[in-house]
Amino acid sequence: MLIRSTRFIVSLLALLALAPLVGVLAPSRIAHAEPADIEAAARGVVRVVILGGVGSFKMPVSHGTGFVVDGDKIVTNAHVVADQVLVPGLSIGIVPPQGGEVVPGRVIAVSPGNDLALIEATRPMNLPALAIAGGPPSDGAIVSAVGYPMNVDRAQGLSIGDVLRPQPPVKSRGFISGERPSREFDSILHTAPIARGNSGGPLLDNCGRVLGVNSFGADSDGPDGEFYFAVSTRELLPFLRANKVSARVIALPCRSIAELDAAERADAARETARTMAIAQRQEAAAAARKEKALREAQLSVLEDRDTGMAVAGLLLAVAVVAGMVTWQARHAGDARKSAIAGGATALALIGLLAAWISRPGFNEIDERAISTLAAATPTPSASPTVAANPPQEGQMICSIDLARSRVTSAKTDDIVLDWRKDGCVAGRTQYGLDKGDWARVFVPNDEEVVSVNHYDAARREYRIERFLLGRTAMSAAREERATYTAPSCGAGEDAVRELGAEQTAILSALPSRPNERLVYRCSPAPAAMQDMADKPDSQNDPAGLNDE
Repeated sequence: MLIRSTRFIVSLLALLALAPLVGVLAPSRIAHAEPADIEAAARGVVRVVILGGVGSFKMPVSHGTGFVVDGDKIVTNAHVVADQVLVPGLSIGIVPPQGGEVVPGRVIAVSPGNDLALIEATRPMNLPALAIAGGPPSDGAIVSAVGYPMNVDRAQGLSIGDVLRPQPPVKSRGFISGERPSREFDSILHTAPIARGNSGGPLLDNCGRVLGVNSFGADSDGPDGEFYFAVSTRELLPFLRANKVSARVIALPCRSIAELDAAERADAARETARTMAIAQRQEAAAAARKEKALREAQLSVLEDRDTGMAVAGLLLAVAVVAGMVTWQARHAGDARKSAIAGGATALALIGLLAAWISRPGFNEIDERAISTLAAATPTPSASPTVAANPPQEGQMICSIDLARSRVTSAKTDDIVLDWRKDGCVAGRTQYGLDKGDWARVFVPNDEEVVSVNHYDAARREYRIERFLLGRTAMSAAREERATYTAPSCGAGEDAVRELGAEQTAILSALPSRPNERLVYRCSPAPAAMQDMADKPDSQNDPAGLNDE
């Protein structure tokens, strides 16, 4: 039972007195809060009403809060349903947070020892199940309580009939003050304000995951600060397992999309810096090689010119000597000797001219340097290129990169992806192309989520961004989705680009940031798994690869 002080003014002053301390403890954490995740989790928080009356006339006797954990199974406090369990003639009504109508419920398990109960809606409600945090909260962490406090109902002047109409739950924020195992069960102490009617509602972390089930508050009389207790997941998870409830447990750290974006930018900056450093080193090495080649070419040309001049000088000397012999032989009347010496003179002069003309010019320095650099550059073989750049289509197995992902409730199983270079998946789902980006927007009719799936074939990266929307936003997305028909595989480039353009209307209406981002790294699938890509079941299609 929740006990609250009636001295509102004094309590308000106490809270104001604590405000400076709160500002000291958590200024940096507030920047990382994700209100959209709390709003998304609130879609699965319901009002649990105990009804009494005669015949078809029913009226609320009391109410609490509950939240969906699996299908139509709802967790609440044992004390919320105690009257219905003990008093004949009372029944349970489950009021959804938005749209719909009251659905009858029935108690399927009660554990008074740790103040937990499990009820089930007797008709499908199609509400999203809340994920449960896999680890204990840290002291000082920001938390949110979501539920239906009665004092808010009274302040709004709601009538008894209004209690049975869908109303969005109230969210309040506070901090973890520590774990306080009581004499009966393990609990979490926190400062997120709750009141009568919040009992059974979830205590959430900043990713919208359940840390505990709000149960009661401490007595606050006078200027004392107010503290509240929630049944911890150490009690909740065994209770659910004992009742064969398959709740989603997420043990990953809670990081914001802003943090992921900042990390992506930092990684990109580091990669750019690394690439620039490599390019600078390569440029410096190339400049050094060019300088060396030019120096060697210059020495080679000068050496060849000196050699040519030496040969020309030698032949000049031979020509002079042969010419003198020719002159002497002619004056001596020795025709034969004169002819031989004259021929030698002519040959020497011809050789001299050839040696002089064939000397390399200084313009050959650049040509020889270029030739030397070209000969020193190895020709890449074909096999390393094939190994580094495997085919960009075919059946692949994609595994999630948790360091780059934000998961609040989605599955993280491996995905079998059968990608074709024309944007066709598994031979049945066509992706649209817009500004070089392959993407498909999925707007299902049976789930309150819009998924935007991207595939980068060059990087072998599959990315899913999930937007957990309320009923109004989801209805608008469905209406927009109904305005176009996705083409079948093989419809041609024009149809693919048209789909990419048509999807932008839905994308522009979505929030600026998704609630979840799942980044997968893909590699060729083993032969044993290749036949799985043709099976459109839930296990092989966890990310919504198939059409709506």
